[in-house]
Amino acid sequence: MAISELQIALIGAGAAGVALVWGYNVWQDRQHRKTADRIFKGGQGDALTGEEAAAVAAPVEFPADAGERQEPHFGDAADELPQAGAETEGVEPGAGAAVAESVPLPLHECADPVADCVLRLTAAESLPAPAVQAMQAAWAAELSKPLHWLVRNEDDGVWRQVGAHDTGRYREWAAALQLVDRRGAVSDSELARFFDGVQHVAQQAAATVELPSRGEIVMRAASLDEFCAAVDIQFVLHVVEAAGGVFAGTKLRGVAEAAGLVLEGDGVFRARDAAGGELFTVANLGAERFEAETIRSLATHGLTLSMDVPRVNDGTLAFDRMLAVARQLTTTLGGLLVDAQRAPLSDAMIDAIRAKTAELQQRMRDGGIEPGSIRALRLFS
Repeated sequence: MAISELQIALIGAGAAGVALVWGYNVWQDRQHRKTADRIFKGGQGDALTGEEAAAVAAPVEFPADAGERQEPHFGDAADELPQAGAETEGVEPGAGAAVAESVPLPLHECADPVADCVLRLTAAESLPAPAVQAMQAAWAAELSKPLHWLVRNEDDGVWRQVGAHDTGRYREWAAALQLVDRRGAVSDSELARFFDGVQHVAQQAAATVELPSRGEIVMRAASLDEFCAAVDIQFVLHVVEAAGGVFAGTKLRGVAEAAGLVLEGDGVFRARDAAGGELFTVANLGAERFEAETIRSLATHGLTLSMDVPRVNDGTLAFDRMLAVARQLTTTLGGLLVDAQRAPLSDAMIDAIRAKTAELQQRMRDGGIEPGSIRALRLFS
């Protein structure tokens, strides 16, 4: 069938139109890529700036020429962070973001440069807190490690944690993901989910965000986890009825309260220091919990006294007090003091526990983690 000149003209016009649309899409895609490159700046090191970041972001190294293993040291730079409002170099803004003064995050229980990976965002306009909370809700729920959001108040320059019901508007934000807890270190896949999630929030909010090297953060988390595992010990003592009988709950409660212990809601007696920190616990050796309503009728074959070494400020002092309470319970109840393997507790064993407690806590301090501090309570949780 012959093709008319009109059909040829229409075919040519259609081809030209397709080529024009394709060319426009290519140009638009390049523009979007350039914008994204300006917003998301990778490979900038940790969110902290200057010497502080260098001190806490580097992986732990073990000297090759040491005669014995040297404990890793995470540095004390985190305890010397500049306070909010200190003069620092500004951060180069991305597309659509105004230049903002870069104010370092102060040492914060929810944004610790040792315990957390902290990503900072700066928006051109103030962002409502409910909107940011909604942006991160879906992916944040998938993280196994604690995630906290902080904001900088422009009125006083102070960084603080964002509450669930905060309705304020802020330009400077920080997302802090905890790297280690007693379940282990954050995984590379979980860290990638965190990075992608924060990037998505920044993209939706037209904010800049600087990303550290994910590989370096994974190495830092693994080193920190190894260090924590090496000092993570709980010492346990038992008080059992000497003749294989039982202790009466009413008598037990009287002795415990006379020693300054308080029966708390989780079903254990707890000794605390003047600041409210836990020293040790006294729990039922059996499965049944101590309850205020039922302890009068309770009869137990033994008690378990436990001290969590990394979570106690002064381990030797706490151990000595726990030992004194154990001996008081033993004497008053007619029991026998034994160790975790049910062997009678000798003076040599007591001295060994006390020495080991002091050693572990000193290793923690040498590694930049003060026993019983907020940092220690978070890492050993």
